[in-house]
Amino acid sequence: MLSRKASCDSHGQDSSYFLGWQEYEKNPYDQVKNPNGIIQMGLAENQLSFDRIESWLASNPDALELKRNRESVFRELALFQDYNGFPAFKNEMVEFMANMRGNKVKFDPSKLVLTAGSTSANETLMFCLADPGEAFLLPIPYYPGFDRDLKWRTGVEIVPIKCTSENGYKITESALQEAYQQAQKFNLKVKGVLVTNPSNPLGTTMTRLELNHLIDFAMEKEIHIISDEIYSGTVFNSPSFISIAEALTERNLEDDEVWNRCHIVYSLSKDLGLPGFRVGMIYSNNQTVVSAATKMSSFGLVSSQTQYTLSQMLKDKKFTANYMKENQRRLKRRKEMLVCGLKGAGIRCLESNAGLFCWVDMRHLLRSNTFEAEKELWKKVVCEFGLNISPGSSCHCSEPGWFRMCFANMSEETLMVAMQRVKALVDSTIVHQQTGLSKSRWLKSKWVFQLASYEREPDR
Repeated sequence: MLSRKASCDSHGQDSSYFLGWQEYEKNPYDQVKNPNGIIQMGLAENQLSFDRIESWLASNPDALELKRNRESVFRELALFQDYNGFPAFKNEMVEFMANMRGNKVKFDPSKLVLTAGSTSANETLMFCLADPGEAFLLPIPYYPGFDRDLKWRTGVEIVPIKCTSENGYKITESALQEAYQQAQKFNLKVKGVLVTNPSNPLGTTMTRLELNHLIDFAMEKEIHIISDEIYSGTVFNSPSFISIAEALTERNLEDDEVWNRCHIVYSLSKDLGLPGFRVGMIYSNNQTVVSAATKMSSFGLVSSQTQYTLSQMLKDKKFTANYMKENQRRLKRRKEMLVCGLKGAGIRCLESNAGLFCWVDMRHLLRSNTFEAEKELWKKVVCEFGLNISPGSSCHCSEPGWFRMCFANMSEETLMVAMQRVKALVDSTIVHQQTGLSKSRWLKSKWVFQLASYEREPDR
């Protein structure tokens, strides 16, 4: 008696990405209350600089108390607001986005649409740019949630752009053409390409060459580009981040049709670590897209209270500049801690310079070069060694044995425990490979594992 949408199983909830979360929620790790629980390494959440946000709020109580010059604005904020958003907040947002890009590009607040997070932003763009049964090309591996965000309610199809570890998962001209031909083979009309830059799950920024391949391809095929740039403020190492807007401007393409077919998705969930505030946005040079997306945003608005509080925070340019600099420093240090710990266990990572995670190579731990063996290892990691990590297959990686590990959603102490468990996993797997026997489960062992040559610094 339900609709086909409610009855079908196309949400993607059966993905190992979501199943790992379910196992974690049954038995979450707590250093004191549940030290044998599962450590959440599947959540790309930035908790490293909460103290900076909390300190600013403590020094600026009017922002949280909904006051202006010590006078309450509660009534003003509580009453009905249209879905265009507060001009003050949108003005601050475009300045913040420009500052993060070194002011190499400017953004017009009239081209900004506010949404309840980037999930809503991406889905809204699908509704605006494609009809059910039409397709977008996405480079693999990609964020597992896209199968839900882009496809579930819109009926849009995803066609993979095959990228491999041979060249560090770079997007090539031939890979773009092959994906387009694959779509045609299945009679799918390609409406555009969606990329995440910096990449989730790779933690890498797109090169200027890759961006130019993408622009040339979009111009040739007369299709859209969506650049999901929600991790743009997490870049902590060179090369620096290049926005699609900057790449287009460098080529003086403001008067070309591709300028109106380029759309940027952004949010404050990763850079400011505020996913619970549900602040996302679409930036588009296409006025028809802006108009349609603004109307659609009525189904997922950002609250007036949230807009007011964050507009006060973003207005403090000295705070935001210092916050971004310190947050990037902490991300770099935490990433190095994870890489060091994995290296000590004999595991390497893809070289990365951004994001809240590492793309981890565990191919040598597979019993065979198959996705079945990857799933087997993943189950072992989650169920026996208490680590929820995301297998590459959940990100549609074409090569078995790669995993995404998040590092910014936990304390240094918890990450140390996670590295102990990784070391135990490797030791157990090697023993099993050599003798066919498995060591005792980590729950019955006491592992002491020091991060070689790493000087710990307490979390702030």
